Amino acid sequence: MAKTIPMIITNKNILVKEREADAFVTFDMPGIENVPNLPFYHHFAGRIAECQKYFKDFIREHYGKRFSKNILAIITPDDTSALERIFINEFFLNSGACKAVAQMTMSRALSKNHSRYISLSKSQRNITLQYISEGEIKAEKHYDYNDYDVKAISEDAKRLHIDIEYAGVPIFINNLNMNMDEFFETGTVVSPKEFMDIIAKIDVEKV
Repeated sequence: MAKTIPMIITNKNILVKEREADAFVTFDMPGIENVPNLPFYHHFAGRIAECQKYFKDFIREHYGKRFSKNILAIITPDDTSALERIFINEFFLNSGACKAVAQMTMSRALSKNHSRYISLSKSQRNITLQYISEGEIKAEKHYDYNDYDVKAISEDAKRLHIDIEYAGVPIFINNLNMNMDEFFETGTVVSPKEFMDIIAKIDVEKV
């Protein structure tokens, strides 16, 4: 039976769940430099074969000889574009490290105890506000990482969708990347550990 391997693409690297524990190990590709406003994995495109082999060896090291029978459940940043999702899917599917790939944004995984909520997160290029209802993104708004107003975003969160204006829908602040201090008063903060605990138990059928 295929085993699900939960993974999280953060602002700086990829976190992969350990085989026998709910903790995560870090996958870093050597020689990848940080470029402002550009997700680090974009650099994989210029070294496809090398990066895929490096990742395959990493998975083999942590999951043993039968690693290629597994399914990668990849949790992506909330501002991941459709083109980026295609690249992520093709990169990992063709790496030889799995038999299938499933993707879900961080926002959709942020809370398992609420059917409706607002998610607020920050990547290397955007601040993303999303309304999640029954596991689906019903409304969203993006703000430039270099030009935004905390108060305005906090107010937008209260009226992002007509369904939430008078419903008291909770707001969750995704602090996985430890970069949301200025929004702590906007809603309930989800710490890195809390978020990783959720992802460690992800059900691939729901991704």
